[in-house]
Amino acid sequence: MKSVDDLITLIQDELGLPITEADANVGFDQVPGWDSVHLLWLLTALERESGRRLSLAAILEAPSLQAVFDLTVAP
Repeated sequence: MKSVDDLITLIQDELGLPITEADANVGFDQVPGWDSVHLLWLLTALERESGRRLSLAAILEAPSLQAVFDLTVAP
């Protein structure tokens, strides 16, 4: 995953949610169709895509999709 656009595409393709890059920096409560189950799905998908384990606690504390992306690509 090289950009937040890749994350948006993953969510669009796998969940069918009508989100755009503009939704990356808003709170999860403002992302169209988003619920807490989607965040758990996203964690699993990101671990699969990145090939590494991610911190559930950090993902749960992330305020936006951009923050989730940043956690995913952090060294």
